[in-house]
Amino acid sequence: MTGRMTELSWDPISAEYKDDPHAVWRLLRDEAPVYYNPSHDFYALSRFVDVDAAHRDPKAFSSAHGTVLELMGPDILGGDLMIFTDPPDHTRLRRLVSKAFTPRRMAVLEGEIRNLCADLLDSQRGNDTFDYVQDFGARVPAIVIAALLGVEPAHREEMRELIDGSFHLDPEKGMANDVSAQFMGRLHAYIGVELEARQKSPRDDMFTDLLQGEILDDDGQKRRLTFEEATMFSLLLASAGTETVARLIGWAGVVLAANPDQRTELVSDSALIPNTVEELLRFEAPSPVQGRWTTREIELHGQVIPSDSKVLLITGSAGRDERTFPDADRFDIHRKMDHHLSFGYGIHFCLGAALARLEGRIALEETLRRFPQWSVDLEQAVPLHTSTVRGYTKLPISV
Repeated sequence: MTGRMTELSWDPISAEYKDDPHAVWRLLRDEAPVYYNPSHDFYALSRFVDVDAAHRDPKAFSSAHGTVLELMGPDILGGDLMIFTDPPDHTRLRRLVSKAFTPRRMAVLEGEIRNLCADLLDSQRGNDTFDYVQDFGARVPAIVIAALLGVEPAHREEMRELIDGSFHLDPEKGMANDVSAQFMGRLHAYIGVELEARQKSPRDDMFTDLLQGEILDDDGQKRRLTFEEATMFSLLLASAGTETVARLIGWAGVVLAANPDQRTELVSDSALIPNTVEELLRFEAPSPVQGRWTTREIELHGQVIPSDSKVLLITGSAGRDERTFPDADRFDIHRKMDHHLSFGYGIHFCLGAALARLEGRIALEETLRRFPQWSVDLEQAVPLHTSTVRGYTKLPISV
């Protein structure tokens, strides 16, 4: 018999859980490690070992039916978004896109990211307050990924606004709403224009790489991406490469303000910053929920998850699982860990993880170099909450 735990309530779309879901996630880990939500007809895994195992088993936990709750369903099969595919399609497409994040390109980007962070933060010198997300944290990854793709400097802010709009959350419909669709349509059209320009005049940028790159088809023949495939890849890189890093930098502003002694350590010893980025990702995952689709019946903790079920992997809960991380609710820049799951794991491990880590590290280094202390006005802060992303869209700080 299929076991369904319904006594506890958790809804990733509801605003009720946006401020602090950790209490209910703790209850799920302790009392309902396989949770069922009848309203949205999904199961959820909340313990580290279970979320980790699901990431490592893409045959049983498929991505081909979508990874965002509102968009998942039996009729979604593959498509042009790599994150909505399973092997072998995913393997072929990932190999092509991984060329955007080579060590050589990361090394070239480091100096550009540092100059960008320095310029944005220097423009705030002399101000008593500024918005750490809107004036800095959200602009850094948007400008970097736009530059990587090949967007002209004059159009990068416009692209950021389109990406922000595509993550609009409707209180009832979640991310599947008219506003989000409108902005996504405009972003799709904008990228189409850029790709058409590269067809006529190639450049040394990612737009051109996507149009000229080759993959192996099922019959072993090489082919280039279709125009629509290149467009969808660009959309994925633009949105995923912007939104989660913006949330990471915002969380850094909040968490370090709440832990001033550890912030002081970082000012004194910048060598601690890379591990701090990892601890921030564990402590407050920018993307705390990922969806999967079961391809077979799965029994776990005495519960049966039927085949063809929606399953949410609660990465944000896994990072606070005291079974894996001792004293998990304590932020600790000295914490040692084998790995966290905030970039996923296995074949769907985040392609842009190296870039995200680089941006996070440099953003913190340059922030602490100029502003060793700050406080956050949480009453005026504006949280950003979707079924898969959590953080702040506005974060006023006093320096």
